[in-house]
Amino acid sequence: MQKRWNILQVDESRSTALQESLKINKTLCHILTRRGIDDFDKAKQFFRPQLTELHDPWLMKDMDKAVARILAAFEKGEKILVFGDYDVDGTTSVASVFQFIHNIYSNTDFYIPHRYREGYGVSKLGIDFAKENGFTLIISLDCGIKSVELITYAKTLDIDFIVCDHHLPDTELPPAVAILNAKQIDCPYPYKELCGCGVGCKLMQALAQKLGLPDESYLNYLDLVATAIAADIVPITGENRTMAFYGLKKVNENPCAGIKALMQLAGVQKKMHISNLVFVIAPRVNAAGRMDDARKAVQLFVEKDDTKALAFAEMLHSDNVDRREADSTITEEALAIIQNDPHAANKKTTVVFQEHWHKGVVGIVASRLIETYYRPTIVLTRSGDYVAGSARSVAGFNLYEAIHACREHLLGYGGHFAAAGMTLLPENVQAFADSFEREVSRLITDDLLIPEIIIDAEIQFSEITESFYSILSQMEPFGPENMRPVFIARKVKDTGFSKVVKEQHIRFVLKQNNITLTGIGFNMADKFHLLQQQKPIDIVFTIDENEWNGEKNLQMKMIDLRIAES
Repeated sequence: MQKRWNILQVDESRSTALQESLKINKTLCHILTRRGIDDFDKAKQFFRPQLTELHDPWLMKDMDKAVARILAAFEKGEKILVFGDYDVDGTTSVASVFQFIHNIYSNTDFYIPHRYREGYGVSKLGIDFAKENGFTLIISLDCGIKSVELITYAKTLDIDFIVCDHHLPDTELPPAVAILNAKQIDCPYPYKELCGCGVGCKLMQALAQKLGLPDESYLNYLDLVATAIAADIVPITGENRTMAFYGLKKVNENPCAGIKALMQLAGVQKKMHISNLVFVIAPRVNAAGRMDDARKAVQLFVEKDDTKALAFAEMLHSDNVDRREADSTITEEALAIIQNDPHAANKKTTVVFQEHWHKGVVGIVASRLIETYYRPTIVLTRSGDYVAGSARSVAGFNLYEAIHACREHLLGYGGHFAAAGMTLLPENVQAFADSFEREVSRLITDDLLIPEIIIDAEIQFSEITESFYSILSQMEPFGPENMRPVFIARKVKDTGFSKVVKEQHIRFVLKQNNITLTGIGFNMADKFHLLQQQKPIDIVFTIDENEWNGEKNLQMKMIDLRIAES
């Protein structure tokens, strides 16, 4: 697939000033200044984050009300229900806040809604469960900000809500006794990008301060917070970066029994990074809600006994195997449908529908299809009497807006810029698909249908040294707004030793000005003919460390290549 290369520009004067201050490689200074790190103090804070720099939790609007209501529940002997969503952010939020409160006050339980019986967020079934079992306070995590009607209903049953959420609030807020959400217009909290588990962490921090508990009482859950930050794809800046940094430290040194068990089943041998949390831990946790019941994900995270934790982890691992099989099968079937559509090549969208597809993986399949056909994509399946589906966008295109314009064909829809979900009647599928194609064709520009590679800086092979890599590694944890730097090297030559391995990958051995470096290009065998032309090439890559037979060497992870312009 052809890709657009976008090489970011640099402010040379700011970069030079930073280099004079830090005395490190200029290419690294280019990257840092572009990320807003343009003086010594900002660099110190970035490279050496401190837990003492976490913001005062009392700055968050309604924190005083939330803490007062929880303490009142303790004093009156009320039953408290910790309620959260079925994804990674929701289950880690519930696991951490439930454990924290339960350690202080035993009259506490937790509730995770069933994805298919109850749907996303606060549910009527969950509120009814609370009423039937005598709970008078619900703390909702990673959900609740839009649940105006349901929280109003809970009030009629004399059940109070404390909402801890990070999703964008609507104009009308639910009638909760306290709403903790930094995105509220009148909330003075200085960092706005916390995930749900991050908001839960601030509540624990405030409670710990009020009750005179040691910091360790809430910092002990930073491995769960880091997992949520990674999985929820929030910016890894500011407070998120600090919590992710120390959360990863805990994952690598002293993880909770649940994370340790998941790492064991995944065969993790090396140091864990944010990417491992995203691709190793998160899919197994999400699979519980996708394929069955996410309650067992919380049971895994709260379990102290290693043997019992492993049993829960095996359930999640099994769900993930089922999820991968369903994902793989449905992706193959969907690709076949597209390939057999005579009009597919001329379309600006993909909409595919089969009644038997598993509802829990249609979003993943939509993302998979975009890897082959780079365009806004919707995957639909049967859900009872209705059709339900998930949509995924391409970078820079507002998917939600396009779906909103087609709402006459839908029973319901929701989502944001990059992803959405919808329900509709079976007889309206074709009309919706046609309307969606028309709307996207009207709005999308041709350049958005070509995937873009953001390139941080040009680099010479001579710069790629162990000391360079050491500083590069200290820029971790990587993630949104602090992605692993992508480099371009120009007019590089093949040594003649590059080769295709396992029929689909390329093992590169390349030279620039008499310096030779190796690299691996996964699924790039179709580009090997460019090397065989023996012409200078431009390459785009990241840098990492390859360990083989106890030896560590720097290597390039190739992203793209093309014949260099003469």
